[in-house]
Amino acid sequence: MGIHRLNHAVLFVSELSRSVAFYRDVLGFRVVPMTPDGFAGAAFLQAPGSTNDHDLGLFEVGPGAAPSPAGRGTVGLYHLAWEVDTLDELEATMVRLVGADALVGSSDHGTTKSLYGKDPDGLEFEIVWLIPRDLLDQEALDARRRIRPLDLGREKQRYGGQTRGGVGISVPA
Repeated sequence: MGIHRLNHAVLFVSELSRSVAFYRDVLGFRVVPMTPDGFAGAAFLQAPGSTNDHDLGLFEVGPGAAPSPAGRGTVGLYHLAWEVDTLDELEATMVRLVGADALVGSSDHGTTKSLYGKDPDGLEFEIVWLIPRDLLDQEALDARRRIRPLDLGREKQRYGGQTRGGVGISVPA
């Protein structure tokens, strides 16, 4: 089985309208009109620039649902990571996450520059920019063995705010 990419993720959420508003307004997803008739408790969303039918399915389980204990005593998914094209876009996403009080961290993983956020139900996600293959050097490769604080200004000086990330790695050259 040759996997090419993640096609979509499905999340259980406590309040559908709140989650749709978050993913739409903060992360720029758009609602795709494909919810089956008679099934009001679901929404399907597509990420900006995506060619997927949908990237995210949200299924409402109701306000009485307990928070996910995954990673705090049970096994389960920790987070999903979505890739952005440029460091300028990563920075703009950071501003939106801060404005929504949803930014919970940021990290420099050497070859990737990451933001971490939580949606209204506390489900964590990552927004990442990857150094393009032609700009990878030994310093960045070696830095994968440690996690450092993200200095977005320094990274923009080094790589440029409009440099397209992931080229030759996750995006064809």
